[in-house]
Amino acid sequence: MTIRVLIVDDQMMVREGFSVLLGAQPDIEVIGEAVDGLDAVRKVAELRPDVVLMDIRMPNMNGLEATREIVAADSGAKVLVLTTFDLDEYVYQALRSGASGFLLKDASARQLADGVRVVADGEALLAPTVTKRLIQEFSRLGTPKAPTPERVGDLTERETEVLVLVAQGRSNAEIAEHLVVAESTVKTHVSRILVKLGLRDRTQAAVFAYEAGLVRPGG
Repeated sequence: MTIRVLIVDDQMMVREGFSVLLGAQPDIEVIGEAVDGLDAVRKVAELRPDVVLMDIRMPNMNGLEATREIVAADSGAKVLVLTTFDLDEYVYQALRSGASGFLLKDASARQLADGVRVVADGEALLAPTVTKRLIQEFSRLGTPKAPTPERVGDLTERETEVLVLVAQGRSNAEIAEHLVVAESTVKTHVSRILVKLGLRDRTQAAVFAYEAGLVRPGG
């Protein structure tokens, strides 16, 4: 199945470069480009992409605001944030806004295409450095919107265990190896976790785990 992608960046050369790289992939189709956040929100509603490659620093409406609006509209589009630096202070905010992951702008063509595929498939694209920083940020800021105990209590003991491993940035294969179960079993657990908690993807599940205090610095 072809993955439909919208590229959002205020620099024409960046948009064209990503468009060429992704357009060369047999399973990816670039269906449009947007020049800022406002344009992105309009194009998502009009074109219904599967994945949005979202720059952060743009005029009129930045990528954070656009991501929040796109997620709130429940369009089904997954947002993959593009950033120049892996220590960009906005990465944390973008994930809190509902982005499904982040990718550096200097990523290779293969990394870019693989990132789009991972996010489209509902996986979280989180580098270990970002996962660690998320935990540190939640520790520093506290839990202003901590989930209710009832929501955490809806999970079984095994589902809670899987949720913690997801929050640590582990893939389904790594979780399966750790728990000594089939990868299909892990996928089933993850799906049930998302349904029970009312979450869109693994990234939101990871943020939920941090806010619930299930994952702590050094944990």
